[in-house]
This record gives sequence, structure tokens and C-alpha cells, in this order.
Amino acid sequence: MAKKRMSEEQEFEIMKLVLDKFLWIGFAIMAYGLYVMISTSVSDGIYYIIAGVAVLVIFLVIIVREYEIIKK
Repeated sequence: MAKKRMSEEQEFEIMKLVLDKFLWIGFAIMAYGLYVMISTSVSDGIYYIIAGVAVLVIFLVIIVREYEIIKK
């Protein structure tokens, strides 16, 4: 049985759905870090914020690698 191939547009739409989750996860981690900074200690909250930034950087690398975004 032959495998079905997706068009570039279909592939892009699926990738947007997946990467949107990365954005929400990164934002949620950073928001929780801000909450921890306010409620307990600044140093503990910084670790969460750094983790959120790392998730967002991974998101950026995936987008650039997958779609080869080039500045015009």
C-alpha cells in the first residue's frame, strides 16, 4: 500500500499546530517562573524563566531549520 504524501501547505499547517504548543508551553513556564519570583524567591523563579526561554529558543531553531526563513 502506497503512503500518501502531504502537500507543503498541509505540512506547514500541521507544523504550526505543533509549534504553537511549544509557544504555549514556553510562555506557561515563564509565567510560572514569574509567579514563583513574586511569591517565594527571585532565584528560584529565574530558573523557570530560563527554562521557558530555552523552550522558545528550541522553537526558533526548529522553525528556522524546517522552513529556512531568509530575510529579504
